[in-house]
Amino acid sequence: MKKKLFAAAGTLLLAFCSTFLISCEDKIMGYSVLLWNIPEYKLQSGDTLPVYIRSNISQVYVAGVQGEKIEIPLWQLTDPVKKSKINSVTKKYEDCAHTYASVKIDGLPCRAEPVNTAKQVYRLRKGEVIKLLYVGKGQAPMTGGEPLPGDWYRILTKDGTQGWCFSYNLNLYETDENGEQVGGEKLDEEDEEDNYYNSILNKAWYPDSFSTMISSGNIDITKLHPSYNFTIDTVNNKVSLNMSGIHESWDYTGYTKTDDYEYTLNDIPIIIVYKKSTFIVVRYTDESGKPQELNLITLADDINAIVAAEKQRRTDAYQKVASSTGNLSSSSYGNLSFNSDGTFKWTGFKLLVPSIISAGAKNAGTCSVKYAVSKDLAASYDGVLTFKFEGTTDEVNFLYKLESDGLRLEAATDATYNGILVTARSSSPLIMYFR
Repeated sequence: MKKKLFAAAGTLLLAFCSTFLISCEDKIMGYSVLLWNIPEYKLQSGDTLPVYIRSNISQVYVAGVQGEKIEIPLWQLTDPVKKSKINSVTKKYEDCAHTYASVKIDGLPCRAEPVNTAKQVYRLRKGEVIKLLYVGKGQAPMTGGEPLPGDWYRILTKDGTQGWCFSYNLNLYETDENGEQVGGEKLDEEDEEDNYYNSILNKAWYPDSFSTMISSGNIDITKLHPSYNFTIDTVNNKVSLNMSGIHESWDYTGYTKTDDYEYTLNDIPIIIVYKKSTFIVVRYTDESGKPQELNLITLADDINAIVAAEKQRRTDAYQKVASSTGNLSSSSYGNLSFNSDGTFKWTGFKLLVPSIISAGAKNAGTCSVKYAVSKDLAASYDGVLTFKFEGTTDEVNFLYKLESDGLRLEAATDATYNGILVTARSSSPLIMYFR
């Protein structure tokens, strides 16, 4: 009898666990609009799909299609939204839901804004197929003092690039559920494979972390280095890969296409996966057989100029402290002064030893602005001062604020750091006032 009860209980538990797992797998994170046809599933741009998972590593969504789940590149779907909001997203794209275009001239610019003088983000090839997303309002290009006929369209390319293109040199047409052209002229598209691969050549590809640092302003000058890049130099027939811990160079003898958008360099332990015109993945295998996957991007910014600007920002911040404070004094934490050459003198700090300052520290050293503060902390602090005392190799960091009558320092030993950014104070910080 007991065995039957345990068996029944086990069956119920198994059924519960299975039901729970299925419900977790079937949890919908949102709904998206398809931006590019998927003919093998007879899906057309403009269709709405449920989305279950987003993978930033693989750069795909997992979406529900005809009773199964498939991976779809991130660029091919809109950002998932709640079911109550998907109608407004669908409406945005409905006028051009099935509208595509082929390009009539080579080098047609795709721009950041719907105006002919805006920054160019992409150059279209003659015969290249693009998706028209929606019409925008902008200034029509002029010829002979007259505006060209046509409209500005938000467009999408097959590598996921978006921008604005004027329709005068576009051949517009609709597509059916098989992805076949309906109407419009028939234009031959140039060889995409070579164009994708050729767009990788003879340019520097940097770690995608560079883009994050530059866009956030969180510049770590020890990591943002122009020599950290990947290049295929077809002029000198050289391939080089220089990253933190990787310094390799090989002779270049060409490539072999091994999969869609995947290229293996001949006789070199490098595989390149083309993602878009500004983003590739490099798979590198070292001599020990250890594989690495590197996400690389191109940059429009001058890295040397960015590093120089960051160094100047740090220098200016320190000089402001040095010129604004003079000789400072605290009844509990001694006397402190900053010099314009980046040195300091601090006496009477024994109450800070050894919890914050090492016992071997002398009364002088160097001070700099190495770290920055997050936006949340910027309202209360001007930045972070990094002290290096003679007699010790340790660095001691303090959040600081220039007051009208002196300087406020707060120990940042246990603060939260994200790269060079201090994002949160210590849980029980020591605060000092120097007048």
